[in-house]
Amino acid sequence: MTDAPPTLAVDLTSPVPVYRQIARGLRILLVEGKLPPGHRLPTIRELAMDLGVHRNTVAEAYRLLADEGWIELRRRRGATVLDRAVPSPSADAQERWIRRLNELIAEALTQGLNARQLAAALRKAAGAIDQSSEERSTKS
Repeated sequence: MTDAPPTLAVDLTSPVPVYRQIARGLRILLVEGKLPPGHRLPTIRELAMDLGVHRNTVAEAYRLLADEGWIELRRRRGATVLDRAVPSPSADAQERWIRRLNELIAEALTQGLNARQLAAALRKAAGAIDQSSEERSTKS
């Protein structure tokens, strides 16, 4: 059996593929430390039923996270969160990430958020990451 399932939601009307939404949601929970190493994720079938999507969609999200080194997939044992080493980003990866961040900022500004709101949201997100990192380092 798995521990308490993560809280995820998907938007079937979004242009973002559902498997990417699932992977993104799980990645956020992983980064925040809400899914610690050793945690067993719901089976593909369970999560697909919970989200109302096809099993292959969840399987693709899990494969993506496994390729990134977040989880280990084992037949008949499901997906288990790994103790993932923090990779060193390449210059190209940093540039792509900054470009994505700028796109998100432009989108937020277009939707009426102001610079102060964006800065507060970024500080909050960075604080959650710092707290999660500290908790993981004290457990080691």
